[in-house]
Amino acid sequence: MESIKEIINKILEEKKEAGGIKQVFYVACGGSLGAFYPAKIFLETEAVGIKTGWYNSNEFIHNLPKSMGENSVLIVASHKGNTPETVEAARIGKERGIPVIVLTWIPDSPITQYADYVIPYTFGDNKDIAGEKTIKGLLLAVEILNQTEGYPNYEKFMDGVSKINQIVRNACRLVQRRAREFARNYKDDKVIYTIGSGAGFGAAYMECICIFMEMQWINSNAIHSGEYFHGPFEITDKELPFILQLSEGKTRALDERALNFLERYARRIEVLDAKELGLSTIDASVVDYFNHSLYNNVYVVYNQALAEARQHPLSTRRYMWKVNY
Repeated sequence: MESIKEIINKILEEKKEAGGIKQVFYVACGGSLGAFYPAKIFLETEAVGIKTGWYNSNEFIHNLPKSMGENSVLIVASHKGNTPETVEAARIGKERGIPVIVLTWIPDSPITQYADYVIPYTFGDNKDIAGEKTIKGLLLAVEILNQTEGYPNYEKFMDGVSKINQIVRNACRLVQRRAREFARNYKDDKVIYTIGSGAGFGAAYMECICIFMEMQWINSNAIHSGEYFHGPFEITDKELPFILQLSEGKTRALDERALNFLERYARRIEVLDAKELGLSTIDASVVDYFNHSLYNNVYVVYNQALAEARQHPLSTRRYMWKVNY
């Protein structure tokens, strides 16, 4: 299996005469799309000449971007490699001669027939966080930037990758009791909002759609901390529950502003503070991009406790995989 560095080096060599890589498209559905959010933010923030697209697979199929061409790379993810919309997106990329990089947990799954490169990732209770889907998606973005424009914080980023597994393990142990209290206090709620910003917003989005709505049948919405004051804050009261991600990095000020308001007008707030959970041991120049992996894995502790308290297993479904859709 080729390393991510080797994959990007090979693609750039093939595209040398055409002008290299100028567009990177991240395409997936649901949790896989959310997992790509940090990579999207990374390239939008750090790259000068590389444009980024972040698409739901079905929208990508039906509203194909005209900019996708010989200077593009298509990066898709499907956990079991059989998401129909994502398989079709990969097929379209392959048909158009665009390098297709597939991230999947099952390397011999259907989607890989359309892959130029397959990158497996770790998954499950004992996974290596540095090998999970989010980090693999990020590493692709980091390598593309470093091998094209150069990335001065490359070594600091790789140092962060080396630390994230232990940071997450420690954080999960730290929140065990808080998660059980959360489950007892929130198990009967019909709605729970998540709030976040920056590269970590993808984790708030995933918690909303994949856990509260899909796996627990709880109404939810992921609110961007910056957008909270442009409409959503009007629903704030002392009964509605909120989970707020207090991120490390450039957008922490947005989260702090939202928290200050919530502490005045709300009463039921669960705060996940990345600094308290140990993320600040990663260099400040790159720490933003690791918020997602921290939150997404800490949420697992909360989700297991909530499912147990509600007697609603995370595997319960009404429609998914059961009816035609």
